[in-house]
Amino acid sequence: MTDRKRLFSIFLIVFIDLLGFSIILPLLPFYAETFGASPTVVGLLVAIYAAAQMISAPLLGRLSDRFGRRPLLLISILGGSIGFFLLGIAQTLTMLFIARLLAGITGGNISIAQAYITDVTDSKNRSRGLGLIGAAFGLGFIIGPALGGILSQWGYALPAYTAAGVALVNFFAALLWLPESLTAERKQEIVNQKRPAISIKALGSALRRPVVGNLLHTRLIYGFAFALFQSIFALYGQYRFNLNSQNIGYILAFVGVLSAITQGFVIGKLSDRFADRQLIFFSVSTISASMLAWALAPNVIFLIIVLAPIAVSAGILNTIINAALTKAVPPSEFGGILGLSASLESATRVIAPTIGGLLLDKLGTSAPGILSAGVLIWLSSYVFRNIYRSKTIEPIIQTNTIA
Repeated sequence: MTDRKRLFSIFLIVFIDLLGFSIILPLLPFYAETFGASPTVVGLLVAIYAAAQMISAPLLGRLSDRFGRRPLLLISILGGSIGFFLLGIAQTLTMLFIARLLAGITGGNISIAQAYITDVTDSKNRSRGLGLIGAAFGLGFIIGPALGGILSQWGYALPAYTAAGVALVNFFAALLWLPESLTAERKQEIVNQKRPAISIKALGSALRRPVVGNLLHTRLIYGFAFALFQSIFALYGQYRFNLNSQNIGYILAFVGVLSAITQGFVIGKLSDRFADRQLIFFSVSTISASMLAWALAPNVIFLIIVLAPIAVSAGILNTIINAALTKAVPPSEFGGILGLSASLESATRVIAPTIGGLLLDKLGTSAPGILSAGVLIWLSSYVFRNIYRSKTIEPIIQTNTIA
């Protein structure tokens, strides 16, 4: 199978995967509230998914380095389907937590898909390839939230069952159509290499590296700020503007359109014209100002306008950071480094939803956005000093090794 066909296959798999996930995303707070959950408990419900993903993502990435991308994708997709089904049959808040825990354990498969892309692209075309993953995200968020909002008219269980069915279809699609991207020689090379175990010590070592460390710090801090926005957005819309689940779904679909266009078509042109360090600094600076505007939005029209630069900047930043990370390590570490990046992002989603829920609960709807903006303004300064001005990610050092 040609690389073009492989790229299309993994694009389709990720699109269907995100379609199932995004059907549930805007509805989960409303679903939890039917069981008497407060905003703080809703934050914890989001956090438990992220906590499980934080642990599983680097493990799935490392295992995919050793055993191949395809089998790990199949296992994780099937686990996600089971998690959605349990969500649909849930009768208690405890059952909701169990369902989200299982979904989180198997939810680190995006890092595997990203590793698949790196297997079939060279460093020159890496940003374009990873942009396809972002485009699949965007398209999933165009259709999924809107579909979930429509289905929610007949109860919140129906979207969960639909998501389970979508994931099951995805499992069979991957089983039938997705080839393995790692050759037998590459697998054997990885097996023969002696690499440090996945541990807190190994994570600390990675964060201290001059090239990879700066990128991972940026991913971590940005991830926290964006998770504040993402995890609390549905409740923010409900409390500030009295939006229902359908309205939230349509707004997120609008964000998905912008994200898909940015990552599917724009990112390749930008990466050809601008250096990674320039795109990272531009994105962080833009999103910091946009987050403050989001926090202070006076009406829905202003909110929709503000979401545009957030969607575009986030799409650029997510793609470019992952592309830069894969240029910083040898091919045998692609799955591991992307899994580590995903794990750090998941760690922020353990903490941020709970903080966001508390801030919204105690200080009002503007508080999460103000904190998010403050964190990103500081990050803009960090990126300017350590990435943009120092030019440390150009050229990328190919001999770095990460846990």
